[in-house]
Amino acid sequence: MSDLVEINFDGIVGPSHNYAGLSLGNLAATSHAGDTSYPRAAALQGIAKMRSNMALGLAQGFFLPLPRPNGDLIRGLAIDETAPRQLLAAAWSASSMWTANAATVSPAPDTADGRCHLTPANLVTMPHRAQEWQDTQAQLAIAFGDEQHFTVHDAVLPAFGDEGAANHMRFCASHDAAGVEVFVYGKPGGKFPARQHEQASRAVARLHGLDPDLSVFIEQNPAAIEAGAFHNDVVSVANGSVLFTHELAFADQQGAYGAIRAAYPALEIVEVSADAVSLAEAIRSYLFNAQLLSLPSGEMALVVPTECQESASVWNWLEGMLASNGPIRKVIPVDVRQSMANGGGPACLRLRVVADPATVDQRFLLDEEKAARIEQVIAEKWPETINPEQIGSAELEDCVVSARDALLAALDLSELG
Repeated sequence: MSDLVEINFDGIVGPSHNYAGLSLGNLAATSHAGDTSYPRAAALQGIAKMRSNMALGLAQGFFLPLPRPNGDLIRGLAIDETAPRQLLAAAWSASSMWTANAATVSPAPDTADGRCHLTPANLVTMPHRAQEWQDTQAQLAIAFGDEQHFTVHDAVLPAFGDEGAANHMRFCASHDAAGVEVFVYGKPGGKFPARQHEQASRAVARLHGLDPDLSVFIEQNPAAIEAGAFHNDVVSVANGSVLFTHELAFADQQGAYGAIRAAYPALEIVEVSADAVSLAEAIRSYLFNAQLLSLPSGEMALVVPTECQESASVWNWLEGMLASNGPIRKVIPVDVRQSMANGGGPACLRLRVVADPATVDQRFLLDEEKAARIEQVIAEKWPETINPEQIGSAELEDCVVSARDALLAALDLSELG
């Protein structure tokens, strides 16, 4: 029996979590620009979500916040009091919490050499995120350092923008079986930037040694990008044989279904019509930025933000879906409001890695004792609030740096300092 399972690696929300509104096209982030943030509450909400998934019997991992403020960025751009305030805020950004953008992952059953391949996303479209990949790669290289089972690549060269797993889906009979990988890209020229470039996706597929006949490339609907779906995972999510998607997710919806089905005939489509849930409401509630999970029982569950309960059209649709006895049998709301206010729901907060947990550095795998240890550090060290005018202050910098150092020490990961 295979020991490969899906492990969700969530990003621990960093102590510099703030609302600077840096992400053009991310309507939640820009609409909350300048608000007071609550880093402690945000981080504890994230741990609670991880605990909830562990309680379902699922394997759970985590990644650490990246070092902030980023002195290399501050020095490289000569950021001082004359520089735009957004550049300073970029150096403090805690956006690495959204590990769906950390990398693209191809499990061992899909690759030519039988190893799990991970390519960090270059995130070049947004300055506050383009600084992340080297530090992200350093964590990936430790967590997945077993070269018999993993290959960690450099990011795709910045000629093409790559935003990672947020624009990548996989269909398979089971997580340990060979699958079909689907890459969703946008085309530039709209009101908001198309962050995932087709050639970046194709480069990742080649780097990972994927079978071209089992690799599908689909264009995201430009109307979805303009409506605020800055990544595909805001309008569709996949698991096993199921594609859960909005009717307006892809530029050619029926063509997309046909292309996936040609490579993966067992495809099951659960489509939400625009008449039932408008594109705007799907994006506002983050109905599709959900974790679609296979439970140990064999049932499939959808972990949604609590905002879905507060939307009449979304919740009515979900209740109808459950009554229809389709492939998704449970809906589990979780409170990640601090992340949601900055533009990321449950799916943004996790990177899916199919692997044998025994081959992963155990320091990155969560259990109850480790979760309690992390919570204690957060409760003691994370700032309770951050107001925008505090960004750049020596006092806040001391707090943020010491908080992260305390977490690294508690987890025996000081080499990431």
